[in-house]
Amino acid sequence: MKILVTGASGFIGRNLMAELNNEGYHDVETFTLENTSQDLEKKLSKADFIFHLAGVNRPKNKADFYTGNSDLTKQIVDVLMQTKHPVPILFSSSIQAALDNDYGKSKHAAENTVLQYGDQMDVPVYVYRLKNLFGKWSRPNYNSVIATFAYNLSHDLPIKINDANTELELNYIDDVISSFIDTMKNGYNFTSDSPYCSVPGTYKVKLGVVATKLKKFHDSRQTLIMPSLRYKFDRNLYATYLSYLSKDNFSYKLKKNEDSRGWLAEFIKSKDNGQIFVSTTKPGITRGNHWHHTKVEKFLVVQGEGLIEFRQVDGHEILKYRVSGDQPEVVDIPAGYIHNISNVGSETMVTLFWACEIFDPTSPDTFYEGV
Repeated sequence: MKILVTGASGFIGRNLMAELNNEGYHDVETFTLENTSQDLEKKLSKADFIFHLAGVNRPKNKADFYTGNSDLTKQIVDVLMQTKHPVPILFSSSIQAALDNDYGKSKHAAENTVLQYGDQMDVPVYVYRLKNLFGKWSRPNYNSVIATFAYNLSHDLPIKINDANTELELNYIDDVISSFIDTMKNGYNFTSDSPYCSVPGTYKVKLGVVATKLKKFHDSRQTLIMPSLRYKFDRNLYATYLSYLSKDNFSYKLKKNEDSRGWLAEFIKSKDNGQIFVSTTKPGITRGNHWHHTKVEKFLVVQGEGLIEFRQVDGHEILKYRVSGDQPEVVDIPAGYIHNISNVGSETMVTLFWACEIFDPTSPDTFYEGV
């Protein structure tokens, strides 16, 4: 199959091109602003399927709405009809096509052109009225408010919210691309009289909620508290936020608490799932010798050799677990057991610790006693 993608260098186009490549579609032609009308005609003559994504949504001149949206679409359709080359078209439109503004009117005219072409040439066409989009590679201050907020926060710039209660209808870019490719392969199941296609999995969320979530993602590098990613929207939003980090700002330093035993650093915290920290322990050194009423932990030695010892608070029997970074083995630390971990090897021991709650110095639930 020979595929033509117009607008291949745009937000949707870049994501589509990447996924087409992932799925083994390598015979793909592209049409961008760098190409000419003659280039377009040649590419159309070879196409077996067209993703028409090219468009204009923030021009300096209102007339460019029509040049870049309805006129370009008509040019594509005219070439296909004149050459009697019926090719299925998937056209990315917008929910704004229902509005009475220049962008909406130019998109609506383009929709009608595609739909009429489908009827006259008896060929499948798919007009997607997309919601507000978000995801990687969206241009800040152009494609979406989420792109703008994510960019500004990740670059320590202010964000402006005119009405926090504004409700957004959102499509995530991966869902859009998945639906596009599925439609190319299998067609679209029209379940109503509407001629328009939609992307499964629309999110409805208030602008203020989005801003708050993005702000927490930004702050997590300092607080180490990672907001919940239980829901798909939050995972998608976090992936979007990280995509706007500047290239010299992918990393951040942890606070290293160092003493004669080695060092310890908190890594990540979660109000729902506790926290993870990492430590080094020098040979012959023992850490711990305390117990908890309710707090539970997991120990994982990733380098070196360790001995973990337990004794129930009111008991005498000592349990011993020898662990090594050569064979990763997680050891659960039950409540009510005094426990410690010793480096019994010849090299520095590196250990990951997980605790079920974030450490609270006002209520540490930690009682010191030797095993």
